[in-house]
Amino acid sequence: MKILVAVKRVVDYNVKVRVKADQTGVDLANVKMALNPFCEIAVEEAVRLKEQGIATEVVVASVGPGSTQEQLRTALALGADRAVLVETDAELGSLAIAKTLKAVVDKEQPQLVILGKQAIDSDNNQTGQMLAALTGYAQGTFASKVEVAGGKLNVTREVDGGLQTVALNLPAIVTTDLRLNEPRYASLPNIMKAKKKPLETLTPDSLGVATASTTKTLKVEAPAARSAGIKVTSVAELVEKLKNEAKVI
Repeated sequence: MKILVAVKRVVDYNVKVRVKADQTGVDLANVKMALNPFCEIAVEEAVRLKEQGIATEVVVASVGPGSTQEQLRTALALGADRAVLVETDAELGSLAIAKTLKAVVDKEQPQLVILGKQAIDSDNNQTGQMLAALTGYAQGTFASKVEVAGGKLNVTREVDGGLQTVALNLPAIVTTDLRLNEPRYASLPNIMKAKKKPLETLTPDSLGVATASTTKTLKVEAPAARSAGIKVTSVAELVEKLKNEAKVI
């Protein structure tokens, strides 16, 4: 079984994001970038399936600028076998990313595609579902457990009412939730080995994909600053403030 894992380059979750002075976007100058945390979970699950003897090859893919090679090398250090970068400097939406990944899927022909359920920068939670629609593959989203049994993929999903288990025919697409696994740290020897693993660079044009966006970002604003909280000395005082100051009761 070949597994394709789609990953994304995002601002490191420890960094405090700042908006550009002209409000055209997020300021990325001299900002530490990292592998999207949900994508790390996706890579870890693929590597575990390979370690169990279920998968024979793990390929990581990403769409973004040339600097995304850094995050792909991180994924290679975590255990992936090779990487594919579709290089573009354009700001792409979820649908354009899904169309590009669909072209990569057509090229690689994996039996399983794993993605993080969402990226921590845009929080759209759309790409996996769109990719499933474009490919016609079965999908199991928000996965907290993945098992391969009897030629099917059993995916336990986190839903509002608790847990739901679905059986998917392969090929299939899975998006990962936080509780699926705990990603490993890349060891120094594996980081060194990752530098020699193959990394193929493509372009949307070479894949025959049109990535023209149908949306345009007009303005980006930082969230309003929250006022400091206060302490109350009694339940009666709390009720009084909720009623007369906050006016929520």
